[in-house]
Amino acid sequence: MICKSNKNYDVKLNKNIVYSFNPQNYGVLSMNDEQLLLFRKILNIRNYSESTISNYNNNLIQFKKWNYRESHLDKDMLFKYVEHLRAFDKSYSYIKNSIMALMLYSELVLGKKLKNDYLRGIKRKSTLPDVLSIEEVKQVLDSIENLKHKAIISLIYSCGLRISECINLKITEIDSKRMLIKIVQGKGKKDRFVQLSPKLLELLRVYYKQYKPNEHLFKGQFKDEYSAKSIQNVLKRALQKCGVTKKITVHSLRHSFATHLIEQGTDKRIVQEILGHKDIRTTQIYTHISSANISKIKNPFDSF
Repeated sequence: MICKSNKNYDVKLNKNIVYSFNPQNYGVLSMNDEQLLLFRKILNIRNYSESTISNYNNNLIQFKKWNYRESHLDKDMLFKYVEHLRAFDKSYSYIKNSIMALMLYSELVLGKKLKNDYLRGIKRKSTLPDVLSIEEVKQVLDSIENLKHKAIISLIYSCGLRISECINLKITEIDSKRMLIKIVQGKGKKDRFVQLSPKLLELLRVYYKQYKPNEHLFKGQFKDEYSAKSIQNVLKRALQKCGVTKKITVHSLRHSFATHLIEQGTDKRIVQEILGHKDIRTTQIYTHISSANISKIKNPFDSF
């Protein structure tokens, strides 16, 4: 069904953000506008994060672009969609998120519960993230001349932050007396504390005197929060300047920080708390990346 409506629908996600939705922008939708908006409202009431709501919404739109001739959603249709995604070699995570979005939509909006057995038989690829060495991190930071940019990248690495946690950080959440930073409502809607490095505090004080931020530590050019895209571009330019060819993103700084902690002998449970991981198995990936663990092995080749 082609959606002809030109009407804009405004949904207030929280006290600061109003989501404006024009169904015409999405082309093919057989789920009607009110149903999509109702889904977003329910997720917001249930306290889902804005990024999760946005991702689930995109999953629904992709499904309807594939399924635009049909107006129903049932077990057989969802199974066919999973096969379609597999045929296009979509990742396990992408398929899982798509299934979760569609199952949740079916249950909450359509009132029809679907069985959760669509991932059976799909092998999850086991991959390890690329990380920077301590020397490479130092090179990257030394190559950044802009004070604000250097402070942002330093903070993300030094505290193992997600990019959203850096963007949302407020001045009042930095406790220089206890040398802690409070991360408010990180992933999973959890608060946690991370260590404030003395060297980082010194850098942030220099930054604060020059830029004089009001509420958020890093203010954007046109809004209160700094842009995630801008941070990604800062790191990209720094990596190019240093000649780093690894597949490194801003999130790789978090991976690098955790790996360096493990290499220095930090207990995995402490690393888990610092990173805010719910499951220790998520933290254990860094033991596989750690060069310190591998270097302890005596290679039999050396005995020849």
